[in-house]
Formats: sequence, C-alpha cells, structure tokens
Amino acid sequence: MDGSPQRRSALVLYGSETGNALDYAHELGCMIERLHFWASVSHLDAVEPLALNEYTIVVILISTTGQGDLPVNAQRFWKSLLRRKLPADLLQNTQFSTFGLGDSSYPKYNWAARKIHKRLVQLGANELYPRGEADEQHEEGLDASFVPWSTDLRRLLLETFPLEPGLEPIPEETLLEPKWILELAEKDGSHLNRSLPDHAGRETFGVNNSCLSNSATSADDLSNGETARCANGGDGMLKVILQENSRVTSADHWQDVRSLFFSSLLPIAYEPGDVLTIYPHNPKDDVDQLLTAMHWESVADKPLNLVPTSSNPEIRLNQPPPISFDSSALPMTLRKLLSRYLDLNAIPKRSFFSLVAHFTSNEMHKERLIEFTKPEYIDELYDYTTRPRRSILEVLQEFESIKIPWQRVVDVLPELRGRQFSIASGGALKSNAQGNARFELLVAIVKYKTVIKKIRQGVCTRYLATLLPGSELFVKLQKGSLGITQAQAKRPIIMVGPGTGIAPIRSLILERLQWATKVQTDGDDVDDVDHQEGVIAEMVLFFGCRKKDADYFYRNEWEHLQQKMPLKVIPAFSRDQTNKIYVQDLIKEQSELVYRLLHGGGGIVYVCGSSGKMPQSVRIALTEVFKRHGNMHQGDAEAFLQAIEKEGRYKQETW
Repeated sequence: MDGSPQRRSALVLYGSETGNALDYAHELGCMIERLHFWASVSHLDAVEPLALNEYTIVVILISTTGQGDLPVNAQRFWKSLLRRKLPADLLQNTQFSTFGLGDSSYPKYNWAARKIHKRLVQLGANELYPRGEADEQHEEGLDASFVPWSTDLRRLLLETFPLEPGLEPIPEETLLEPKWILELAEKDGSHLNRSLPDHAGRETFGVNNSCLSNSATSADDLSNGETARCANGGDGMLKVILQENSRVTSADHWQDVRSLFFSSLLPIAYEPGDVLTIYPHNPKDDVDQLLTAMHWESVADKPLNLVPTSSNPEIRLNQPPPISFDSSALPMTLRKLLSRYLDLNAIPKRSFFSLVAHFTSNEMHKERLIEFTKPEYIDELYDYTTRPRRSILEVLQEFESIKIPWQRVVDVLPELRGRQFSIASGGALKSNAQGNARFELLVAIVKYKTVIKKIRQGVCTRYLATLLPGSELFVKLQKGSLGITQAQAKRPIIMVGPGTGIAPIRSLILERLQWATKVQTDGDDVDDVDHQEGVIAEMVLFFGCRKKDADYFYRNEWEHLQQKMPLKVIPAFSRDQTNKIYVQDLIKEQSELVYRLLHGGGGIVYVCGSSGKMPQSVRIALTEVFKRHGNMHQGDAEAFLQAIEKEGRYKQETW
C-alpha cells in the first residue's frame, strides 16, 4: 500500500465524549484500509483544517454533547474553522463525508455534525457522500444507522476510486496487521520509553493535560498551576480522597443510591453543571476468569511494552496508541492492563466479532462469529449483545475456542473509559475546612436482571459501591454544558430533576445561595437572604422519585433551604398513590406559575436526569402550559419553546 497521502489516502477523524464515535472511527478506518487506502484515524483536535486537503478522502464522525456542543477533543478544530478571513476555497481539494451520533431526546439533535458539515462546505470542501445521523434512542441503537451508512459508503468508494486491474479489496478473512502490539519488556528496561512515544498521559478522548479540563480553574487562577498538577499525579489527573460513601435510599428500596464525598489536596474552583470523571477498575474475578480462559496466566505479571508495528515515523505519528496511561502505571503488565485499562464488560461491537473470528479453529464458532459482522444479521447481533447486555467476557466464555494472542489484546479489547458524574455540591459545600476542593456525587448503583435472567452491574458504579473511606482515586474535572453564570442570578429558574438528575440542580441552588450571601455587605445573617429583594430571583424545583420515604433525595435540605431563599420545591412521588404522578404532570398543574416565570419573567429552564421519555414529556407539558395561558395554538406554543431554546433559556443535561 502506498503511504503517500497525495495518492490514495483516507483521514478518519472523530470527536467523541463517551467513546462511541471513536469506536466507529476505528471500524471505518479498517474498512477503508481493506480498500487499499492508507488510512489514518485520529481525533479532530490533532489536525489543522488545511491538512484535510492532503488526503484523497476525509470522513468525520462526531457526537453532540450538552446544548448542541462539540466534544472536548473537537473544540479546538472547530474554533480553527471559525477563524476570520479564511478563504472560501480553503478546502477546495477536500472530499469529505460526516456521520453524527446524537440523542433525539435533546433539542439540538446532532448539531455538532450538522455544524461541521455546513462549515466545511462553506470553506469549499466537496461532499463526497451525504451525511449520516444515528440516534441513541433508536430501538436498535446507533448501529441501526451506522451499518447501512458505512455499507453504502464502501460501495461508493469502490465506484469512485476503482482499484487497479487485478487488485481486489482485502477480504475479511485476512487479518489486518495491528498498529500497536504488546511485547515482553527487556530485563534492563532499556526500551521502556517505547511504551509511550509522544503520547504519554491518560486522556479522556483528547482532553488537554490539565486537571481542570477545558474550563475549571483553581482559586487564584491556579497561580501555581504546574506545581499543583504535578502534586496531583500529573498527566491531567486530579487526586482525591473518598471521605464518605453512604446509601441514601431506604434499605427496602429496590435501588441502592449512594452519596459520595471526595476531598482534594488543592483549592480548585468549579461551577454548577461541571462533571467528575471516575476511572473504574474491573473486578478481580473477571480479570482472573479472562486470564484463565485465554491461557495467559504465564505472562500475566511480566513487564510489557506497548510498541508500534511500523518503523515509519509518519505512520507512528498518525496512529496514536489505542490506550493511554500515566507514567505511574509503569511497569505495565497484562494483569494491570486488564484490571485498569481494558474493558472486559463492554457490549461487543461488530468489529470485535470480526477480529476474534480469526482466533478460533472451531469452524462452527468461526461461521457464527462472522455472521454477526454482516449487515443482514444486524437484528441477530442486537438480540445477542445489546438486548441482553451480554459482555465481551461472556462472549469469550461462550465461544470457548477463541484464544486471543496476548500480544494483540489492546487491538481486540476496547479501552476502559472513565464515567462522568454530575457534581452535586455547590456554594459553600465546594470546599472543606482547609479550603481545598470538595466534591459530592449522587450515584445510582446499576444492578438489574436482563431478559435472559442474568444479573448485570455497572462497571463504574459497582467499583464505587465497594470503595471505603480513605480510598485514593485519580479523577478528572470537566466543564459541564449548562453554562451557568452569576449574571443569571436575577433570572427566575424552573428546574426539573427526577432521580439522580437532582445532582447538578442541587449544585445550582447552593451556588445561588452563596451568590446572594456574597452580595450582602452589611454582615446580615444568611437566613435573611430571601428578604434581600433582587439578590436572587424566584426558583421552582420539580423533583421526581418513587416514594417520599424511600428515595426523596435531600428532603431535609429542601425544607431548610425553602426557609432561607425564594425556593419552591414541588415533588412528584410516582408510587405513593394508585395513580402514578410524574414531574410533567405537576408542571401542568402549576401551569400559571410556570408561564409567569418563563413568559413574563424571562426565566430559564433546566432539565436534568435520565434521557428517553422524561425530557420529551417535559417539553410536551411546557407546550401545554403555553397553549393554556398564552392563548397559543400548537404551532405557536412549539415555536415559543424553540425561541426560548435559541435564547439559551432551555438547557438540558440528560444521560
């Protein structure tokens, strides 16, 4: 294959927050490589816009986060596209396509892909293939859109860039060479640095190496920033200590919900809506089971290096390692990789089945594995993997003939990614008695029974549930998407936060209380905040849970805060009576109040919690409010809601 970018090359770029776009980018890169393109896969921030002209084709896969925002590892690229005085023909030699990953429960569905696509065209780029869009709310998941889109893209590439006579696409039966492999480290450790060539540091999909990714700053703007970062472990990680891990739901409640308090070693500022990324560990039993199943016991604890398979420096530069880890992890071993860096419990994707089919000599197993990779079997793949939430480990145990070479494990297993949790602390609770940062999380421990009657547990929440006070973790603090500022304190707000969605809302309420306190200069008691006219505006909280005595989070706190500030809490207990009552029902009951705050008061709406039906039900309830009190028809009510969104007065953070 010719490695010259000018001849037959492909650049596959991704912007990813949770890893879905990254996974699809690697799958697409392999597909394009089989068509004899020199394919490079990287996150968007790794390239400059002008570099797109150097490749035969460019494909961008990007997810949308928050309020129509781009993922962190795509924002620098986006800003570079918006620079002034860029010529209209800047990308005239670029042929491209885009694929968006979104969630239709958000108002700005797939905006990131649409914005990038539109801007590339404005700069002269040529659309090679129409943009594709996937919806997480689809009953068959993202694959329902990605599989047919990528299949048609492959067909177009073969038609538009035909292969030379006698040359055929590399068949699926041929195993592609991995870009990186593991090898035993030399005893003297002389080439230890080969493990981390120019890519050192654990990153969350391109987050800059700062413990305060993209926004958060320490007190006094972290004047000792570099010292602080090193003191916390370096490489963008923030060291925290678990102070408390307590269950907040009643003992007889079906779900275990935990309140976790962490403290840091530094004073670090953050805002309501910001998130803490936790990096879980796999259970020891799972690691031991995989080591045994793959017959890796003999190398499990030997020092390893992660090395590139190509000596070409250009290829090495454009193919970063599939996983990243901080220097404290060295020396790396297979057991450590499986415990902390590779995901054993992820739901396997089509690309996984394609790879492991090469590592079995059982023809029946091989045939079945290959079937799962074919577009016509997408329904069967969904029924086998996504519907019962079957994990990679379980697949390898069921197809026991699969024996993955340990050298290729980072090419087969996905990275164990950090999980983001909205911070529940705000105001005075953001720091401890020593003035150092303090973080509170409200975490629902994921544990349920699937359609095949198997118990499933969330990797991260299971890890958190077992942590004892005094445990030390390295986490990342990231900017949230709610865009809350003190300038909004005089605007009334309507907050909708069922379940653990109350976490960022509690942070906001506590922050507004502190803002009001700071405004007072005469030493008045904080309890008089509600009498300070104009300090903070009216607040209405619609909270939803099952039962008042089981999962009414922060119940006592709300009673206290309603005496101290202009806050009205309206709870919906869905199971405390025969007829179920949800937050959307109470919004309609309080329609006059809601309309007054939004229409006449210029209020802001915050919707936080589970994605799916809840956000859409809230939108429907709001349009009913506008119709009832604004004398609007359906179309006018929907237009009014859209106008609020454009003004930045409707913000949603769901997961």
